[in-house]
Amino acid sequence: MKITLISDTHNKHNQITNDLIGGDLLLHSGDISSMGTEMEIFEFCKWFDKLDNYKNKIFIAGNHDWGFQNNVDEIKKIVNHYDINYLQDNTKTIKIGKNKINIYGSPWQPEFYNWAFNLPRNGEELLNKWNQIPNNTDILLTHGPAWGILDDVQDRRGTHLGCELLSERIKFINPKIHICGHIHSGHGYYYDGFTHYFNASVLDEKYQYSNGIFHIDWDPITNEIKFL
Repeated sequence: MKITLISDTHNKHNQITNDLIGGDLLLHSGDISSMGTEMEIFEFCKWFDKLDNYKNKIFIAGNHDWGFQNNVDEIKKIVNHYDINYLQDNTKTIKIGKNKINIYGSPWQPEFYNWAFNLPRNGEELLNKWNQIPNNTDILLTHGPAWGILDDVQDRRGTHLGCELLSERIKFINPKIHICGHIHSGHGYYYDGFTHYFNASVLDEKYQYSNGIFHIDWDPITNEIKFL
């Protein structure tokens, strides 16, 4: 199964179009916009829909995507106009060949300068969000990273900004793949023997398109991946 992983395009999605090689699945882990206005979300959805070299396209919101939190009805009309999938604390099951893949998406993160989809760090509300992640999740999309994995800032290496509660939930359910963004300089890949972790932020800390895009060939049975 050929999958492309991206995140944190912040209105610069047109810059990456030529680098999207196509495949079975395109996943975006949020921050599609700068401030989540109707126009920004409309432009993203129109672009996402036109990418006809992917069989399935799924995205979540991030802390910049205010419209998905504060302007729900109007944004829902925009998204539903296109043949794309938006996840917010729910699952999309897709079938590729004989394989059924359960993909769960959630935009929440610990408080970060009072942006969208923020909840108190280590609080009950955030715990409840992560407890909603089903045990049979194959691919988990969150905007923020798990604590200690691909979550440190470029000029403060060792300062972790990920979510402790998310980390605990991932270790409990062992999804095969976890994809995040949010911390641009955390861009990278890590495998703990159970879960393949990707921070798929395509923009760097200066909001320039300089991070690479992950293209993988994934075997959902063996959980082996090959970078393309």
